[in-house]
Amino acid sequence: MSDAGEGTAFVRPGAQAGTDGAGGRGVTPTARGRRVVAHRLRLLAAVLVSLCALLGAVRLVVPATAGPDGEPPGIERQLAFLREALDDGAGDEAQAMFPEGHFFLHVLYGLSRVELGMRAPAGERSTALREARWALRRLDSPAGRAPFSPELTPPYGVFHRGWSNWLRGGVLSLQQAGHRDAAEVRRFARDSAELGAAFDASSSPYLEAYPGQAWPVDSTVAVASLRLHDRLLPDRFGPTVRRWLREARERLDPRTGLFPHRADPVTGEPAEVARGTSQSLIQRFLVDIDPAFAAGQYSRFRDLYLTAPLGLGPAVREYPDGMDGPADVDSGPLPLGVSLSASVVTIGAAQVHGDARLAGALAGVSELAGVPVGTPWTKRYAFGLLPVGDAFLAWSKTARPWVAPVPAPPPAAVPAWWRVPLLSLLVLSGALPWLPALLRRLRDPRRARSRTLPDVRPGNGTEP
Repeated sequence: MSDAGEGTAFVRPGAQAGTDGAGGRGVTPTARGRRVVAHRLRLLAAVLVSLCALLGAVRLVVPATAGPDGEPPGIERQLAFLREALDDGAGDEAQAMFPEGHFFLHVLYGLSRVELGMRAPAGERSTALREARWALRRLDSPAGRAPFSPELTPPYGVFHRGWSNWLRGGVLSLQQAGHRDAAEVRRFARDSAELGAAFDASSSPYLEAYPGQAWPVDSTVAVASLRLHDRLLPDRFGPTVRRWLREARERLDPRTGLFPHRADPVTGEPAEVARGTSQSLIQRFLVDIDPAFAAGQYSRFRDLYLTAPLGLGPAVREYPDGMDGPADVDSGPLPLGVSLSASVVTIGAAQVHGDARLAGALAGVSELAGVPVGTPWTKRYAFGLLPVGDAFLAWSKTARPWVAPVPAPPPAAVPAWWRVPLLSLLVLSGALPWLPALLRRLRDPRRARSRTLPDVRPGNGTEP
């Protein structure tokens, strides 16, 4: 054995240079370093998975709604994101995706601003009023009217006129009686009169949105705006609304007893079974037209369309229970028959019907599945890739009746323990990456420790 002072390494008996010092297994320093890196990467991945599961559990448990009188958490930041997106051309991008994209994105932003303004004292509504007016002007712009025909009755069709009139009434609702802008009052009265005349002259309760095409949901919005007129201004449209209700009840979808998705534009007879995307909107507005009729329709809607796919939280079907059908631009993809858009809009329908448990459950699922990304200034869902989805969610979480009082809560449609399956899945997901190490430790605690903690004894090639 050479003297250590002559530069020759000391080798313990039974070990050779280049081994791991644990019996000559032949593990080189490079291989052992790679094993340490791989171990640390697995550890990091396990930590990340567990943190994501914990964050999902928090999002599921923390309330995402605040009822018809409170301000939903994060809603101001969400609207700030939407305004930025609109200024950056999100309306034009949405228009390229579906026919009413530009219109819907602006009208929902404006309506959400009105909803928040209604929650504020009369002297603190300037921001809501300014933003709602801005959105309303965009609806009247050439881009806002582009998809619609001026040859229809009323001009540009019931879709454009009905939603615009509802937002226009919302702008007036933010102003105190006696101090409303006179020009805005005249425009609201004139547009309401044109809508009322169109309904009175029609053989069908459902006016055309496009030439030769009628969707009952569009006429429901328009009739709700006439009821709003009679709340803000002198009564004028009571007979029109009563006639519309009578004729609509005579033309319900025979399969479901609800408003059909599409109707014959001349006779008003059902042309397509009731569907979740339109029903979720109809239930939002019908309560302001006839609360008693709306209560029965809402109860039937819940019975036929509310589901819990795989037992993991509530969702809304596009087609009634026991029936499947194709997806389209309105419904989007239909995994397990569920319409994501209808599920989001039903948050608002539930809230205006006093169904706080269902509204909160649907909103909680959206917080988990929507992958919200927040900053101190903005909040967006799905990484902000689809702003119109953010707009529908903001409008739904701020829902409240504008004409009728909030109804008494209906019987609960989801159990109090609806979160348990989802929370169990999240706990399992967070624990799963740690399961192999736990099993090794249970089988052989000493060996598990040696594999978990790298050997850093002198001579094994891992010391600094």
